[in-house]
Amino acid sequence: MTLLAVERIKLFTTRSPWWCALLTLAITIGFSALITAPNSDDTASVSSAEFGYTFGLAVIMVLAALAVTTEYRFGTIRTTFQAIPHRGSALTAKATVVAALAFVIGEVAGFGSWALAYAIKPGSDLALNSAADWINVAGIGLVYAFAAVIAVSVGILLRHSAGAISLLLIYNLAVENLIQLIPKVGADIHKWMPFNVAHKFLTGDGASNGARGGNAGPPLSDSPLSPGWAMVYFAAFALVMLAISVVVAKRRDA
Repeated sequence: MTLLAVERIKLFTTRSPWWCALLTLAITIGFSALITAPNSDDTASVSSAEFGYTFGLAVIMVLAALAVTTEYRFGTIRTTFQAIPHRGSALTAKATVVAALAFVIGEVAGFGSWALAYAIKPGSDLALNSAADWINVAGIGLVYAFAAVIAVSVGILLRHSAGAISLLLIYNLAVENLIQLIPKVGADIHKWMPFNVAHKFLTGDGASNGARGGNAGPPLSDSPLSPGWAMVYFAAFALVMLAISVVVAKRRDA
């Protein structure tokens, strides 16, 4: 049995991934309805329909963190490392499986949010007519996948569910925005924050905001990167985090 199969079995035999997946879909798709329904036909857009992804992202990171911290909590990680002495392979397999699940959830959430918005306001500017529109919808899966890798990495580093989840949620929901308040350098630092850059990948320059441009969707990212390079940057950040966590895991007791 391959490492990926083992990690898949371990992941899906617990309840938390199922509950987190359902909660993510409920939040993102439900938020699409809340945003779209009050809008007139000329203000609803692909970008506004997908804005709930930011809240689902928080749940995805909880799912990913729990996937590794629960093993540390109950001591099953020791059995894993005894069976697979090469810790890097075991942890990378776990991150890969969790990322794959997050990708699937993200795709369902993205297209589900768009489909519901289109059903509510079929006359609005919600057709997927451009690359920017497709990225805004289909790209959520990629963002969720690499965010899951980041969360797994933090879980490996902290090994404590409450601590890892608290850090991830506080950072995702508050820290990056608060960095802008730092005098003189805050705005420049914020441009390179990972989740701000990921938002640039999804929303670009506002081309998916419909006929009214920037006024018809959520605030745009101030990252100077193009959407393509923004994805490369976010992916690289996630992989560096995973590499650091694997090195740390190899040097300490389980």
